Amino acid sequence: MSENCLSPTRRGLLKAAAGSAALLAPGVFLLAAPSPSKARPDDTATDSSVRWGLLVDTNRCDQECTACVDACKEEMGLIGKGRPATDAQYIRKVELAEPKTGFTRSLPMMCQHCSNPPCADVCPTGASFKRADGIVLVDRHICIGCRYCMMACPYKARSFAHEKLEDQAANNPRGKGCVEACTLCAHRVDAGIVPACVEACHAKGRGAMLFGDLQNPEHAITQVVAQYPTSQIRADLKTDPGVRYHGI
Repeated sequence: MSENCLSPTRRGLLKAAAGSAALLAPGVFLLAAPSPSKARPDDTATDSSVRWGLLVDTNRCDQECTACVDACKEEMGLIGKGRPATDAQYIRKVELAEPKTGFTRSLPMMCQHCSNPPCADVCPTGASFKRADGIVLVDRHICIGCRYCMMACPYKARSFAHEKLEDQAANNPRGKGCVEACTLCAHRVDAGIVPACVEACHAKGRGAMLFGDLQNPEHAITQVVAQYPTSQIRADLKTDPGVRYHGI
């Protein structure tokens, strides 16, 4: 398979068949186009028969590529103040290194959308919660900004809005004094569209990210997870992340 085969158009991304894991070559881990989802009607609640998740092939994640990070900022209206220590960042790139060999891996780190989210366990108001389909969110209407969830998150995946916010994205209303994090682009998922990071990874990167329903055997992500070794970050904590990584 040529690398060009992994850079379909946006239309192709959204309409590709869910069973596209057949694109995998024997013995070679190449991610197919991201799995699509069906739009959820506004009057229909999320369904626990679905568990949305991500798979990242670190073999294909270039150290210098920030397509996923940039797409997230644009989609969610995250305008930095030039203060990396406090600017909101729902996805960040991290480098892992093996001290003995010097072997390194670059990978995106975001909310892991845990099945057992520590952030929700410690939230005193219930603002941090998990939807039935596995997406972990923050209800900013009842977030009191205590930041217990930030301390509880083992992935350091949450940000705090320190300042008054302007020019916000309609799909991501934010508020000063609230905690925020990756929503797995729930607004897009509910509309039947893959998360912005996944779309950008396939359009501008090397197609290292795959999105889909981890409980649907017809989705490519489920087939790949069943066939190839993948890892959950800090699996020892039993949080059961919905984000998996291959190659680490």
